[in-house]
Amino acid sequence: MAAVEERHIVVPYAPRPLQRVLHAALEAHRWSVAVCHRRFGKTVLAINQLQKAALTSDKPRPRFAYIAPTYRQGKAIAWDYMKHYAGPIPGVGINESELRIDHPNGAQVRIYGADNPDALRGIYLDGVVLDEYGLMAQNVFSEVIRPLLTDRQGWALFIGTPNGKNQFYDIAQQAQREPGWFFAAYKASQTGLIPEGELQSARASMTEDEYAQEFECSFEASVKGAVFAKELQQAREEGRITRVPVDPLLPVHTEWDLGMRDHTAIWFYQVSPGGELRVVDYYENSGHGLPHYAQVLKDKQAGQWSYGIHGAPHDIEVREIGTGKSRWEQARAIGLYFGVGRQLPLIDGISATRVLLPRCWFDAQRCARGIEALQNYRWYYNTRMREHDTARPEHDWASHAADAFRGIAQRYRAPKARLPKQVSVEMLLAERKALQQAQRDTHPVDSRPTRSTGRLGGYGLRRPGRG
Repeated sequence: MAAVEERHIVVPYAPRPLQRVLHAALEAHRWSVAVCHRRFGKTVLAINQLQKAALTSDKPRPRFAYIAPTYRQGKAIAWDYMKHYAGPIPGVGINESELRIDHPNGAQVRIYGADNPDALRGIYLDGVVLDEYGLMAQNVFSEVIRPLLTDRQGWALFIGTPNGKNQFYDIAQQAQREPGWFFAAYKASQTGLIPEGELQSARASMTEDEYAQEFECSFEASVKGAVFAKELQQAREEGRITRVPVDPLLPVHTEWDLGMRDHTAIWFYQVSPGGELRVVDYYENSGHGLPHYAQVLKDKQAGQWSYGIHGAPHDIEVREIGTGKSRWEQARAIGLYFGVGRQLPLIDGISATRVLLPRCWFDAQRCARGIEALQNYRWYYNTRMREHDTARPEHDWASHAADAFRGIAQRYRAPKARLPKQVSVEMLLAERKALQQAQRDTHPVDSRPTRSTGRLGGYGLRRPGRG
């Protein structure tokens, strides 16, 4: 039997002491979470961990992945590092078009973006790094990446800097709670990697929240560049994110952001006689057709309330090439009638949302996912200019809920009329009975839009001009 030749390969990477500790921990754990301050060197650590795993794997055709929030970010942040540290390896191949390193033992390390999860489907992975996991879609790991690790019992490293209480916060809590996981948090005040004078300078030029988030790994700080940060903070301080029961005497309206391959988001809300918006529920899912969401509406209703208006964005009227029908027509065929609101420029819609939010009360439990999305809806960060573009929101997992809520704001009108001061219970019950009877005559989720009275908020809806 021929002797196996051992070769020592030297790469230009000298890990810092804390990085050495982290590398050792990664070798001993399948699941790991590292919360790191800025300039800790997490991306360089991740690239070299992937490279070492690829070179030393004894499995046939090993596959490893570095996943950034977007493919473009992965190329800008990690690709040069990956080529630099792989360059000295004899026989290595560099595929520029696919951002892939081909190692001489048949292993591959490749860059992917979480913004295109379909590119990951159908492959297998022996190990993966999710860099800035908090900026990815909440379900990208559980629904897409986790199954890819099953066959080969691959490992995963979640790394990043906090950006509010999102899925990165959740996975950090899970790592501290469950046995077999590794967790570490590296704060700038503890690592000593950044000179104290530089930290003081950063603190002087940043807000307290920004510094706590970027350098002290605080999940409590507000999301940097958040579009509705001020309005949601005000809602929390005023106690308007709490338990909000459904009033059976008021109809429940819904507002949708309809996705085809993307997510569909639905807000459920009521408008009080005084114009107060009571947001009572939120639902989001993907990969389903309109019948699924119609069933969701029925299940949530369960005899507890009557539906009012189902609002949808203007593109629901666009006819699909394959069927020749619009989604408005497809919804009508199953008894779901949408009111189509006016189209406003994006920035005007955001301004309208900011005006509306002080009138809103949110059910903290049923709307938790939607509130989290509104909190994480942020302006696009221009990496070249190193600033947020306040005319262009980021399109990510949080934008679906934000777009749907913007639909509410665009069609909302403060009621001009009010209920008379003397209203008997008998009058309200009779009105409710008449509304329920009208809906039974059509469909359980039928809500054909009509001009409402001031009591319902005066929504300016129109129905598409089709028979």
